[in-house]
Amino acid sequence: MSAQRTGGRAADELRPVTIEPGFVRTATGSALLSAGETRVICTATVEEQVPVWMRGRGSGWVTAEYGMLPGSTRQRKRRDGVRPDGRSVEIQRLIGRSLRGVVALDRLGERTVHLDCDVLQADGGTRCASITGAYVALALAVEVLRADGRLDASPLTGSVAAVSCGVVGGRPLLDLDHREDARAQVDANVVMTGDGGLVEVQATAERTPLSRAHLDELLTLAETGITALRAAQRTAITAGSPA
Repeated sequence: MSAQRTGGRAADELRPVTIEPGFVRTATGSALLSAGETRVICTATVEEQVPVWMRGRGSGWVTAEYGMLPGSTRQRKRRDGVRPDGRSVEIQRLIGRSLRGVVALDRLGERTVHLDCDVLQADGGTRCASITGAYVALALAVEVLRADGRLDASPLTGSVAAVSCGVVGGRPLLDLDHREDARAQVDANVVMTGDGGLVEVQATAERTPLSRAHLDELLTLAETGITALRAAQRTAITAGSPA
């Protein structure tokens, strides 16, 4: 018999998710996303210029940074130095790719949106929580730019969210916490747009190869979770948008 999930969750059930918009008042857009015991602050800051290599093209840029605060894990996480560690680099590139996938950069104008994702507390799924929260921060920043008259129309072409899933004790499960992730035979992170398009699927078999049947089950679970996350994103964006 497989171990019971934390909180008695069903196999296809997310951890309790809350998204608090406008958490950082000094940022153009921001959100605090909590998924169970994982908490991530996501901010969007607008800079009225683009990187040197993009100047003169009339197009904007969206980029991301990710970090874990020292107290975010039970064993103190050392702060990144001048160069972040390899894991942080990989995750921030994933966040940037995911968000740029739903932005028409030519409609953004020659400005950069910096998305900063800082993990306050980690209990699994921090990269997925960062992508989901960063979209809310980005959407709120876009609404501020429109309200200020700096954008005529939204450059967003859709929404994006992400969720983890995996095979634990032979069972496909949605939204793994740290305890489940440590025991998983397969661990996957799925990034999906609001219309069901797959932006990225990262799947790793830890002990046994991943079967096609289990992959299909995991993608179905992920779609179920991302549908619920999209609803939470919409609620947060509506609540946090300028009146």
